[in-house]
Amino acid sequence: MKRNRKTAYKESEGEDTVKETYSTEEAIKRWDANAEAYTKGYTEEGDLHREVFLNPCLFTLIGDSTDKKILDAGCGEGYLSRKLAHDGASVTAVDYSEKMLEIAKEKTSSSVDVTSFHGNCETLPFLEDSSFDLIVSNMVMQDLSDHESALREMYRLLIDGGSFIFSILHPCFVTPESGWEKNDQGEKLHWNVDRYFYEGVYEQRGIGENDKILYYHRTLSTYMNSILQTGFMVEKVEEPTPSKEILEKYPAFEEDFRCADFIVFKVVKK
Repeated sequence: MKRNRKTAYKESEGEDTVKETYSTEEAIKRWDANAEAYTKGYTEEGDLHREVFLNPCLFTLIGDSTDKKILDAGCGEGYLSRKLAHDGASVTAVDYSEKMLEIAKEKTSSSVDVTSFHGNCETLPFLEDSSFDLIVSNMVMQDLSDHESALREMYRLLIDGGSFIFSILHPCFVTPESGWEKNDQGEKLHWNVDRYFYEGVYEQRGIGENDKILYYHRTLSTYMNSILQTGFMVEKVEEPTPSKEILEKYPAFEEDFRCADFIVFKVVKK
């Protein structure tokens, strides 16, 4: 038995894959529909995968954020913005989902140094050039149909020598057709990967009865080449795994040493 993610592409016999044309605007609509259900179980560490994998990696790469001007590019319900502000940063938070921003504002005290704006990371004309020491984008680039425009915007907004840290689903392992291969007893045998070289949109299960979330799959080489063509220098690439302390708390995550779920890039504006 194999768990697959339903895709948003179609095939014609004897022809190459024909892609559906879902824009970022459609992705925004679906995130608005899923916002409340998706963030219902969030704590101040975000969801479980952020607590286990992403937060430890991100904050190690961020280092000391005291007095830094930081952009949380795609802030969602705002947990990361709040954590950064509590660490002494002055945070600007943007998200393309108005519903997510509503939730973020409800959860964020007026005493916390976070200023929120509605905006799509593909184009943020209301923010000035060279405004930020650091930009963090946590699980956002895969939600954008035009990642190259987003990379150019992040480059524009950073000071010279500033860093852009972003996390995504690992494109080598989380593909439009991937999932566990199981035996008849439900034991996980291995992780299947397919359609790696398909570049385009696919659907991921939504929450409850809501619309499916849209993700935009790209190969690792596409991400790397886009980063370099924008002008960034790659400083660090991480594939986060659970720590020993985390495994003591959540032993089921031992299986995540079998393949990587996420990849995190730290790139620098030259």
